[in-house]
Amino acid sequence: MLTVHHLEHSRSHRILWLLEELGLQYTLVVHRRDPKTLLAPDSLRAVHPLGKSPLVVEDGEVLAESGAIVEILHARHGQGRLRPPPGTAEDRRCTYWLHFAEGSAMPPLVMDLVFGRIRSAPMPFFAKPIARALADKVQQGWLAPQVEAQLDTMEAELARGGPYFAGQAFSLADLMMGYPVDAACQQPERLARRPRLAAWQAAMHARPAYRQALRIGGPLFPGMPPGRKSC
Repeated sequence: MLTVHHLEHSRSHRILWLLEELGLQYTLVVHRRDPKTLLAPDSLRAVHPLGKSPLVVEDGEVLAESGAIVEILHARHGQGRLRPPPGTAEDRRCTYWLHFAEGSAMPPLVMDLVFGRIRSAPMPFFAKPIARALADKVQQGWLAPQVEAQLDTMEAELARGGPYFAGQAFSLADLMMGYPVDAACQQPERLARRPRLAAWQAAMHARPAYRQALRIGGPLFPGMPPGRKSC
């Protein structure tokens, strides 16, 4: 039996997406963020000491970290689906993008979110100009160029190797890459300049399993209507 500990507005959407793609039965436990801090609740620490989501419990074993969960569940239940044949160039590409999603794509996006909150955080009036100037410097001078370079790399990869991140077929790589692309797409002009990435995202949003995961787990980002996609 599978139990998914899902945190609202989080990357654990991709675990629901995977389970829906594989047609697996699972129990869903939803955890709500603190309305003031937007941090995960203490209830997650009862499942795993770091108190972060996603978490999956299968036969008493707690699985953590998105990429690890995806790989473990696929190894147990994939039955050859959602991954190119082992040893192929496509399989190596699948592995690369599966890990790129968290290892390279997400850190600058998370930092951008943090510095964005610094700009609007309550503080003494005399400190606001300094905090905002610092946040703008980091966001515009360092984070934005990193995100743009990564999106250019994604666009080039889709042009070179096919409509999906591992070639001609949907795979775990696409499933893992969905969230960082959706997060970057909060600035829609980024995809307007990258037609292949925009077409890829539209194809992901059209997948029944993706849409079902949204219906079950709720919107990816705060303030988004439950039935609406990221862009």
